[in-house]
Amino acid sequence: MKRQKGVVDENLFDVLTEELVFTILDFLDPNPLDKKSFSLTCRSFYEIESRHRKALKPLRAEHLTTVLKRYPHLEHLDLSLCPRITDNSLTIISVLCKSTLRSIDLSQSRFFSHVGLWNLATNCSGLVEIDLSNATELRDAGAAAIANAKNLETLWLGRCKMITDMGIGCIAVGCKKLRSISLKWCLGVGDLGVGLIAVKCKQIRHLDLSYLQITNRCLPCILQLQYIEDLILVGCFGIDDNSLVTLKQGCKSLKIPQLRSYHLFSDYYLNSERILAQNRTEVKDIKLDMSSCQNVSHVGLSSLTSDAKSLHQLALAYGSPVTRALADSLKNLSMLQSIKLDGCSVTYAGLKSIGNWCASLREVSLSKCSGVTDEGLSSLVMKHRDLRKLDITCCRKITQVSIAYITKSCSALTSLKMESCTLVPSEAFVLIGQRCLCLEELDLTDNEIDDEGLKSISRCFKLTSLKLGICLNITDEGLRHVGMCCSKLVEIDLYRCAGITDSGILAIAHGCPGLEMINVAYCKDITDSSLISLSKCSRLNTFESRGCPSITSLGLAAIAVGCKQLAKLDIKKCYNINDAGMIPLAHFSQNLRQINFSYSSVTDVGLLSLASISCLQSMTILHLKGLTQSGLAAALLACGGLTKVKLQASFKSLLPPPLFEHLEARGCVFQWRDKVFQAELDPICWKLQLEDLQ
Repeated sequence: MKRQKGVVDENLFDVLTEELVFTILDFLDPNPLDKKSFSLTCRSFYEIESRHRKALKPLRAEHLTTVLKRYPHLEHLDLSLCPRITDNSLTIISVLCKSTLRSIDLSQSRFFSHVGLWNLATNCSGLVEIDLSNATELRDAGAAAIANAKNLETLWLGRCKMITDMGIGCIAVGCKKLRSISLKWCLGVGDLGVGLIAVKCKQIRHLDLSYLQITNRCLPCILQLQYIEDLILVGCFGIDDNSLVTLKQGCKSLKIPQLRSYHLFSDYYLNSERILAQNRTEVKDIKLDMSSCQNVSHVGLSSLTSDAKSLHQLALAYGSPVTRALADSLKNLSMLQSIKLDGCSVTYAGLKSIGNWCASLREVSLSKCSGVTDEGLSSLVMKHRDLRKLDITCCRKITQVSIAYITKSCSALTSLKMESCTLVPSEAFVLIGQRCLCLEELDLTDNEIDDEGLKSISRCFKLTSLKLGICLNITDEGLRHVGMCCSKLVEIDLYRCAGITDSGILAIAHGCPGLEMINVAYCKDITDSSLISLSKCSRLNTFESRGCPSITSLGLAAIAVGCKQLAKLDIKKCYNINDAGMIPLAHFSQNLRQINFSYSSVTDVGLLSLASISCLQSMTILHLKGLTQSGLAAALLACGGLTKVKLQASFKSLLPPPLFEHLEARGCVFQWRDKVFQAELDPICWKLQLEDLQ
């Protein structure tokens, strides 16, 4: 049909303001592919998208100049996928981003020094957050360079083991606006450095001092911080009962929410609605984490009850035994909502005392606690009926009695983790589906649940995560109920569920279109039919199918074509997958970052084809009979984004040392394995062997 004269094609987006188009783009954030498609539509869309983007996570450092010029308004730069960031890289960033940049993540990057950090901190005056975690070679000169970031509010220095009190002192003097700092595993930092942070940085809200060699001497300074909300002292063995006594001597900050609530009532008649809204935003959770502080007993903890009544979350995992004395020492924490006691030895008297607390707990974690019995757990849950999260992983002494009390008393649970509660019989799981309909997360790994239990649990229609690994009594019949009723499911773990076949996976794939993760490892009856059905789940990003010998390249090709967001793939011991599966994977799975194809039939050709995946960072390559040393060398050189490779130790002597030196200089770390081939046990024998180890 001929175009009529005088008719002009118009782009409807031209009549919209830029702000309206930006609002439209905001709705595309969950899926980066959508935004990319938008930008490739036409030149005007390309330019709009470049002006709209505020956050960037580049794959390669060598493209920094190009991408930073394209996106001139970046505020957040995540370089965690770029292992090699040099001083020159940081200089480029500092020149092109300047005052617009507000945060930068260097937590997985290496090869930069204080020179690059100085340029970054000096030129990017708007920086409020820097993540330097894992910068194990960073020294005090680097810390002094960071001190030039005068507006810095958040600083992560986890595992910066070479930094000492001198470097932390420079940061304390230069970065007085700090509100959050993590010094976890900074082994060179002691009382002096921590004290300087507390004295100079008065706005601190979050302070992580995990595993530091600190003692009582720095605590008085810390406890004078007026706004502290989150204090983490995990593994601080120098902190003992005497240290906690100092809490009783003036920790004003831990009273802040309580004082604000008093202030609310004094000003109520002036402007009640305004004051109420203001206080709701100001009152925040107060957290104290003293996990692995083995020198702290109920004597020290009792100090918290008088001057820290506003605590909302308390973690005492892997610490002193939970006795009645310890529980009684905390009974006056009236605002406490979460208590984590993972790995502690507990007593019936201790759990009963927790049940008598005046606080209304919302979260209790007893994972791997020895001593948890039906009597103790029942006495706790009967009193705390508002529980939303309960973790009783590896509480091997509880039975159906506990499940009956939990489901009857805590019907509003949203998360229940009960892996390896091996004395709980199959009929107990029916109670979960009958009474706890609000569940969103359920971990039943290594339990006696059967199809009747799954049928009942399928009534929990809000479920997003369901873990059923090593549940040997479930079959396709149970999965069909889950597929029909749990349409919101995002994650399902079926590791070593021997009774599952293609029929059950088809039900999950059809009924749960938003599925993002599935683990069918060692489900030996799974075939290509399962993968073809799962290929309709377009959001799938993690697929684990190791030990499924009936899967072939045909099924893998279907996953590659249909699941373009695939980021993690484990096809170890899928012996029938060969180069015919790798080639479509390389073409369609451009978001793939991690792959394990050990013991498969892939050869040099299939391995080399993966070089076209620019996102690929991690490969595990063990016992590939069709792999040669020349093919491996070519593939390693061609895959330019690799950061971690696991290889058979025999290749170490076959490949030239300069090759490894070049790849390591590029940011790649090699892990060598010398495992011999092991035949797979059937699921029942494997579980019996696991129980013997426990």
